[in-house]
Amino acid sequence: MKKIIALLTLFITVVIISACGDEGESAEKLTTDDVIKAFQDAGLEAEEPKEMTKDDYGMAPMKADEGVRFFIPSLGEDSGGRILTYSDQADLEEMKEYYDSMGEESAMLFSWTMKKDNVLVQINGDLEEDKYNEYKEALNSIGK
Repeated sequence: MKKIIALLTLFITVVIISACGDEGESAEKLTTDDVIKAFQDAGLEAEEPKEMTKDDYGMAPMKADEGVRFFIPSLGEDSGGRILTYSDQADLEEMKEYYDSMGEESAMLFSWTMKKDNVLVQINGDLEEDKYNEYKEALNSIGK
């Protein structure tokens, strides 16, 4: 009987520890594919996604784990946005601040930014605000 109680106690302890371990971990990381799919599922333009090169980053810091550039044909040739994923939240915040401050320095450099979890999205500032809000809504709908 003591062995059964000891085994049950051990089993319950393992179950509790396992459950607690999962609770402390963050949710699954979002991917650039998740974001493209959310945009497209919402009927938004997110065409020809391609992995970003150093040229796509321009003067911006290259701290993202993954970067994808996509096009919004209605904005004109070579216009669209970037989706960046990060494992370090401080790097994500730094990049968001980089894009936001560029727009504050010059209206010509303005772009829309939005973030969710480990993802930062930067979109051409020529996009109408109503349309930007649709992209933001699509991003925020991931995982709901």
